Amino acid sequence: MDCFCIGYSNDLAFLMFKDLENWQYENKAISRTFEFQSYLSGVNFLNKVASLAEEANHHPDMTLSWCKVHVVLTTHDSGDVTDKDVALAKLCDQHFKLD
Repeated sequence: MDCFCIGYSNDLAFLMFKDLENWQYENKAISRTFEFQSYLSGVNFLNKVASLAEEANHHPDMTLSWCKVHVVLTTHDSGDVTDKDVALAKLCDQHFKLD
């Protein structure tokens, strides 16, 4: 787990982020940059995450660049990371492993 979780007790932070790899906690959000073999692979991943986000009605900030997609998750209503963000981060990780 590469998360530094400000604002959470150590136990709660561990439970929320224990299954996330390569995600960073900063400025009340979690983020990760996914790297791909081709530009179109990144586009396909971004589109899949966008579909999942729409289904969950929880929309991340995403940036597409050459062979990379940067995903930032936070729950604006709560002003911090919630279980919605962790759930979508796990889905991102699962679909990244499939590509």
